[in-house]
Amino acid sequence: VQLQASGGGLVQAGGSLRLSCAASGGTFSGLDMGWFRQAPGKERAFVALIRRNDGNTYYANSVKGRFTIGRDNAKNTVYLQMNRLESEDTATYYCSAIYFGRSYIHWGQGTQVTVSS
Repeated sequence: VQLQASGGGLVQAGGSLRLSCAASGGTFSGLDMGWFRQAPGKERAFVALIRRNDGNTYYANSVKGRFTIGRDNAKNTVYLQMNRLESEDTATYYCSAIYFGRSYIHWGQGTQVTVSS
């Protein structure tokens, strides 16, 4: 599967952005999809997950209540709505397909989010 993320940019603190990730070459509805992020000098970290079977969602504590992950299986797309952005949210955001059974994550390319204070 190929993953193409978009929607990053520069935003002021308190603002919003919506990231999108379009998948191709696989059965999107059968994939658990996640977003991760990596800030300069830091390790890549989990942000949000949406499960393939029941649509349940999970979030890192740092974004809970501000970010919302969603998916549209008809469009083979996963979204990350980011509200009340903070400077600490500045990072490169990566879309991913997570294969729990194989302990494997397939990464898309990143999209840069910069929050100015």
